[in-house]
Amino acid sequence: MERIGVFLVCVMFLGAVSTASFSGKDCVNNAYPPKERKVGWEIVNLDLPANQRYNDLASKKVKELLNLLSYIKNFTSFIMDGKLFGIIDKDLGPLADTLPAPYGDEIKGLSQATGIPLGEVVLYNIFYEVFTVCTSIVAEDKTGNLFHARNLDFGLFLGWDQKNDTWMLSEILRTLIVNIDYRRNGQTVYKTVSFAGYVGVISGLKPGVLTLTVNERFNIDGGFIGIIEWILGKRNAKWSTFLTRDVLENAASFKEAQDMLANDEVLAPVYYILGGTKSGEGVVITRSRTKCLNQMSLNPSNNTWFVLETNYDNWEPPLVIDDRRTPGKACMNKMGQEGVSFKGLYNVLSTQPVLNKLTTYTTLMQASTGTMETYIRFCKTPCFPW
Repeated sequence: MERIGVFLVCVMFLGAVSTASFSGKDCVNNAYPPKERKVGWEIVNLDLPANQRYNDLASKKVKELLNLLSYIKNFTSFIMDGKLFGIIDKDLGPLADTLPAPYGDEIKGLSQATGIPLGEVVLYNIFYEVFTVCTSIVAEDKTGNLFHARNLDFGLFLGWDQKNDTWMLSEILRTLIVNIDYRRNGQTVYKTVSFAGYVGVISGLKPGVLTLTVNERFNIDGGFIGIIEWILGKRNAKWSTFLTRDVLENAASFKEAQDMLANDEVLAPVYYILGGTKSGEGVVITRSRTKCLNQMSLNPSNNTWFVLETNYDNWEPPLVIDDRRTPGKACMNKMGQEGVSFKGLYNVLSTQPVLNKLTTYTTLMQASTGTMETYIRFCKTPCFPW
């Protein structure tokens, strides 16, 4: 444990120095088409009862889900002398009855389909609410076409594998990544990138209408407070990643989606990154739990042809030990508006430290064409830990 601590202190120092000296020459320009594994597709039939929708997907990923939960149990075994999961199995399961439709019934169905205790499936669906690190970009090309891309980073401080130089939880999560095509009456309603067994939406697309991603906003009034309030009976807010799925289900336009994401009270402070199909339809919505604090929008007439969000308010500097914003912006500006495309954005998201040891996937989306491509990501040593 002491060696891990020394290692992390060293990489934090080197990371701060490296980011401070970052220049355009460090930008990757040859990562696309990717050599990484392309994520396949699964179908969720919205015509089925909520408690049956994920049966097929769950049956394919039971082993991976059990592996993940086993790791979390072992990692937290020192808490309460290993009795934590006994309490979770006993007391967290009833929380599913308090969740809004259809999410509570979907979570119950996942428990039934996998044989995993309901409390553990509830926990699995909660921890994404409060612990993701990400980079999201919406960009507009010279002809007004919009593109949306993101890296999803997950697993910080949840176990470092010294032998392989990896975050152990990130390694397990990569086995659970799926693209999901949500259909009604045989037709696609929306698409998402998800970890199998998770019913909220972190990255999604509604063909012909919008794209969206969610980034965690580090704040003292964090999502864990909202979750505790929910457990204690205060339930007027919406789960932040259930709201994004509500948007995909119900919003008929970019503007309607923007209003929902900006104005609905949510459990966790977050950044909602929203893209559309028309010139100028791109925005980063900075949220506290109760209100919208800022909207950073595309403005092609003012040469603002991209918006980029990591995990820090755009009007404040990022942490010096976690500055993915500076390299991301530098590479976007080096690429230029004429380079906006899946290729260009993938190259930016392949540049360290935007790409790092926590990065589990990169997804590329375009609402106007309904296209979504997702790739499993690994960052070979030497690489930033986050």
